[in-house]
Amino acid sequence: MSSLQEPPLLEPLLFEIEGMKCGGCVRAVEQRLLGQPGVRQASVNLLTRTAWVDVVSAEASQAALLHSLAGLGFQARLRPSDAELPSRRQRLQSQNWWQHWRQLVVALGLLLVSVLGHLSLAGLGALWIHALVATVTLAVPGRPILVRGVRAALAGLPSMDTLVGLGVISAYLASLVGFLWPQTGWPCFFNEPVMLLGFVLLGRFLEERARFRTGRALEELAELQPDTALLLLGEGPPRPVRVGGLRPGDRVQLLPGDRVPVDGVVRQGSGAVDVSGLTGEPLPVAAIAGTELSAGSLNLDAPLVLEVLRRGADSAIARIIHLVERAQARKAPIQGLADRLAGRFTLVVLALALATLLFWWLLGTQLWPQVLQPAPLAGAHGAHAGHPMLAVTAETPFALALQLSIAVLVVACPCALGLATPTAITVAMGRAARGGLLFRGGDAIETAAGLRAMLFDKTGTLTRGRPLVTAVEPLQAASSDRLVQLAASLEAGSRHPLGFALLQEAQRRGLELLPVAEAHSWAGQGVSGRIEGQSLRVGRLAWLEASPSPELLARQALLECQGASVLAVGGEQGVLGLVAAADQPRPDAAGVLTALRAMGLQLGLLSGDRREPVQQLGASLGLAEAELGWELRPEQKLERILQHPAHGALAMVGDGINDAPALAAADLGIAVGTGTQIAQDSAGLVVMGDRLEGIVAALRLARRTMAKVRQNLAWAFGYNLIVLPLAAGVLLPGYGVLLTPPLAALLMALSSITVVVNALLLQDGLQDLR
Repeated sequence: MSSLQEPPLLEPLLFEIEGMKCGGCVRAVEQRLLGQPGVRQASVNLLTRTAWVDVVSAEASQAALLHSLAGLGFQARLRPSDAELPSRRQRLQSQNWWQHWRQLVVALGLLLVSVLGHLSLAGLGALWIHALVATVTLAVPGRPILVRGVRAALAGLPSMDTLVGLGVISAYLASLVGFLWPQTGWPCFFNEPVMLLGFVLLGRFLEERARFRTGRALEELAELQPDTALLLLGEGPPRPVRVGGLRPGDRVQLLPGDRVPVDGVVRQGSGAVDVSGLTGEPLPVAAIAGTELSAGSLNLDAPLVLEVLRRGADSAIARIIHLVERAQARKAPIQGLADRLAGRFTLVVLALALATLLFWWLLGTQLWPQVLQPAPLAGAHGAHAGHPMLAVTAETPFALALQLSIAVLVVACPCALGLATPTAITVAMGRAARGGLLFRGGDAIETAAGLRAMLFDKTGTLTRGRPLVTAVEPLQAASSDRLVQLAASLEAGSRHPLGFALLQEAQRRGLELLPVAEAHSWAGQGVSGRIEGQSLRVGRLAWLEASPSPELLARQALLECQGASVLAVGGEQGVLGLVAAADQPRPDAAGVLTALRAMGLQLGLLSGDRREPVQQLGASLGLAEAELGWELRPEQKLERILQHPAHGALAMVGDGINDAPALAAADLGIAVGTGTQIAQDSAGLVVMGDRLEGIVAALRLARRTMAKVRQNLAWAFGYNLIVLPLAAGVLLPGYGVLLTPPLAALLMALSSITVVVNALLLQDGLQDLR
């Protein structure tokens, strides 16, 4: 007997839910989940058929949540966060294409039978054959819809299936009564439920195809990770193995043209690697021994030996996909209104259908008797109602009332309301992920679209975060090369960013490092040691000399005014020279800030660095002094954000540990992908790679996405406001026009398809993300 393993406490759960068809289903599932003990938040996505559940206690167990959803008639299962990415074959099987194509064949078959019935071809005009076909239709292809509709109604939460099922059953039962007891005068239109179900199934097939296209971007991302890898075993030839079988420490061989199967570090070989599939970076990176590579990168030109760092389920691609899948289940706030309306929409439609039935049965035909079709002269038992799509075919008040009420039930479309937001959000998230932009949820996209101000951290965000030597000023008889060689040798064992800058400068000049004895690091001061028998130090000038000369202080001040940090190099004979290192601005920083200003955003810079470097950077990037903040501790950055006078949403962009509180406090935290993990965890948007242009692309994407959302919602509301009165017979007295149930079913399907297709148009406008 298998047992369910409980996930770690407080970890959000992601469920896959089958059977949801409309916004009413979404509302029902959310209400049921929120009603369970220990559940703090629940967000359901109709498009991806997933539910994101935030739990606060162990009371919200997986088994209890699954049982509660089963009571509504929805089958659910937990999607594990540490699962391996499925292979291509598994992905194709999961799409269950045979079931979808079978649904299409059944739908077309039903429509064909219905058309033949209307034309009374091949002897199909006999009424008992129509009755038999309708019975089989309801019992076989229509059974799942009827069952789901009854379950939803019994649970007190009627859905789209409830409306369709009620319309189909009403037409069938009325026709059956008229067939068995012709003296009642009830109409016989057995073709109605057959054609109605045919259009419903056809519409759902087309909708499924469109849904699949909305998730194509994530599918393409998953395809970047190969299914197999070449495992190296001792001296023997490499052996092909499944990526899921690789473990940290294994070594794999990469041939030119191979995709990196898992995250790893290069141990042998060197070459160029294309990382554009993950980060959107257009230029390949140089891979040498010690270079870390992410799964999905493309080896371009030379064999490499890679040591596995993380298994496939923990690879960069897997983490991105799991992040996006969870984010897609978190809805935008604007979707809340649509879901609340969709949850009550079905009840309103049921009331409208009942009112339509009673009005036209008891009153409407007396006020406008001309709306009834004259009875045929030979109208005997066995006559079967055939009709055009927009004409009056009813001969009795009850037949007309029943026809109109069924049209009201079927034409109503809560599906369009439920799909309006998640379709656009899902398309945007998938394409953004392919471009190296990771949104945490639909709420992050909506916030990004409404931003009015953006604040930046300095080091590692607007600058590279890696200081470079900008000036070398030797004193006494030392040359600049000798000064750099001595300083870099002393800093060889240091992890300080300025020490790394010295090592880079020595490497650029082709200087060999000298052996150092008695090396010692002095916190906040510098490094000391002995080189070639001489005692040397590199660090702060005030540490090397208690009373520096005015000339030396003037030279240091001049370098610092240029935004550099100054290191002094000295020995037993005094100061040998000064070395200046500065953190360089990112090459795209100025262009990004200009573009953001053009989009109407207020800008600012918050930094813990000294005043001079901050002012110099601000001047080079076009920021006014009033927009700058310097020497700020993390709590002071947080206070600045909370007191910022932005008239609207505010974003904070950072990359370091000290930026995490500010990222969490802002309306939208944005972390650059080269930053620390805690910064990325605190952010609502992560920009992968080493480029700031992604921020501009993300904001443009968010604005276009919310424009599509508003278009979809306008269509969904407008459609129902127009077709419901039309189905209820508003144009019947004056123009003789009504909607028959089959036409109503076709319009209902087209309304959902229109919303999905409009969202797919967003995909064509996102090519600039790559």
